[in-house]
Amino acid sequence: MGGNHTQTKFILLGITDSPCAQAPLFGFFLLIYTVTLVGNIGIMVLVWVFPSLHTPMYFFLTHFSFVDVCYSTVISPKMLADLLSENKTISFTGCVMQFHSFAFFATAECHLLAVMAYDRYVAICNPLLYVTVISRRVCWQLVGSSYLIAFLCAIIYTGYAFRGSFCGPNQIDHFFCDVSPVLKLACSDTHNSQMVIFAFVAINGVSTSMAILLSYICILRTILKMHSAQGRSRAFNTCASHLTAVSLLYGTIFFMYLQPVSSHSSLDKVASVFYTVVTPMLNPFIYSLRNKEVKSALEEIILNYSRPLFLTGSINHSFIDL
Repeated sequence: MGGNHTQTKFILLGITDSPCAQAPLFGFFLLIYTVTLVGNIGIMVLVWVFPSLHTPMYFFLTHFSFVDVCYSTVISPKMLADLLSENKTISFTGCVMQFHSFAFFATAECHLLAVMAYDRYVAICNPLLYVTVISRRVCWQLVGSSYLIAFLCAIIYTGYAFRGSFCGPNQIDHFFCDVSPVLKLACSDTHNSQMVIFAFVAINGVSTSMAILLSYICILRTILKMHSAQGRSRAFNTCASHLTAVSLLYGTIFFMYLQPVSSHSSLDKVASVFYTVVTPMLNPFIYSLRNKEVKSALEEIILNYSRPLFLTGSINHSFIDL
């Protein structure tokens, strides 16, 4: 990470500097973070417990949920602590680690969405070859490559974001160590760093979005050729959840990172809150509310937990149920 770093810590200015708004925002974001953890961990547990969900699609979904949990945990606890604390400092090392972790999980999520699109393409366009093409070994290779690419890209992003000298102001106008507000504090010229980071974000974003787009063009062509209305409906329902998640993530990421540092505005914090805090909370609902298998698993758990209550309740009611 070369450069003459004279700063040992940064101050995160946070979402707002209004004391009246900080307590309500703390409660609001704490609720969102709690729902994020419960929802995503719940999906991982469901897939682990129910053999009917031991398929490649749900294997990828568990990793997607895992990344969402980690992704949100990198940002939310520090943000929540800063909303209640007057000391909003973060060490230089802590800032580097937060940004690296954020970049890793964000990049991994993009690649996992591309992998999930490929999985749906094979399932709908080549159903007879699905078991052969998307084997257990291939599943691990696809997930492993997503994590490996994300790790290497995160090292590059972090290296170029923090390679300059930070000898001036140490106030980061954000609620976490993101690349644009960090680069604004650098004393040295950051043009080359901006270009390298922009190029890698563009390569990752465009390549994964193109893979998703091509997969869904093939899927759409196959669906339109189906004679059965029920078959078309099932195929569309299978893809709707994934397309919603893709739209939410890529819309905000392209807005945030495919523009020069000088173009960033106060709207960046709103966009950042959306993709770092809100989207990980929404994903479990997106994938469960439109998914029959997940809903069936949830209903089975509810029935299993409620059955003892019925059996220990009214005798007549238990007799009728039996």
